[in-house]
Amino acid sequence: MSASIGNAATAIMKRRGDLPWAAGGWIFFVAENAILSENRTWLIAELGDDRYHLVYGTLSTIATASIGYSFVRLRRQHKIPESTLRLVPRSPMVFGGAWVVLTLGLTMATQGLPKFQIPVGMSSEQKLQVRCPFDFKEPPRPDHSLYGMERVTRHPGLWSLGLAGLGQALLIPPAALPLKIWWCGPALVAWLGGAHTDSRFRRNMGGTLDPMMDAQTSNIPFGAMMMGQQGNPATSFQNLVTEELKPLNAVMAAAASTVWVVLQARRFRIR
Repeated sequence: MSASIGNAATAIMKRRGDLPWAAGGWIFFVAENAILSENRTWLIAELGDDRYHLVYGTLSTIATASIGYSFVRLRRQHKIPESTLRLVPRSPMVFGGAWVVLTLGLTMATQGLPKFQIPVGMSSEQKLQVRCPFDFKEPPRPDHSLYGMERVTRHPGLWSLGLAGLGQALLIPPAALPLKIWWCGPALVAWLGGAHTDSRFRRNMGGTLDPMMDAQTSNIPFGAMMMGQQGNPATSFQNLVTEELKPLNAVMAAAASTVWVVLQARRFRIR
């Protein structure tokens, strides 16, 4: 049994040529976006606005296509038979960590959606009424105040994908290392891409970053909150969870990640 596991792992790890495919597409995506956006003014002056956007769109399309191709390639070449997976021992701590990170990512993603609500309720006359499952009303908020996912990161869209990717990377067995690396790519984009966007906006290149927002928020999730840049960390976290979070959205995100992690855990031998 141990020999079969070792042979399968050795055979997979010998495919060293797949490591560049695992990271190359993501690195190219970050690099071309950073270079073209950093030199935007000069390139537009040299090429014109239309040609600049043509070059930008072409390179971004190539980078995205290479990311997609590498995933298909790695998934096919590093597919481990189910019979072998059931022999691979894995710690429950791995799946617990994957669930936490994946739930954070999905929760951040669902917070950008309209607020989910139970589609039935009681009217003021105490009569049962059917209502829309989405609440499209924006909650009232004071001007220039932090609210919701802004407390967590300046780039919730990027980091929702990044954290979801890290959660999936934890679920991939170590024998499929190139595929694990591929799933870390969205976090790389969020980290470096978010940092570069902040840098450009501080210099008023392509956008602006309000100094107060800059001082109270961070690119890395929960960084500013934990460092006390929003006041007492416990109070800030409490405000986020009890007053600003869309609760049913978060519950649905947690439920989805729970189902996915349980399905993945059943493929392995938990020890």
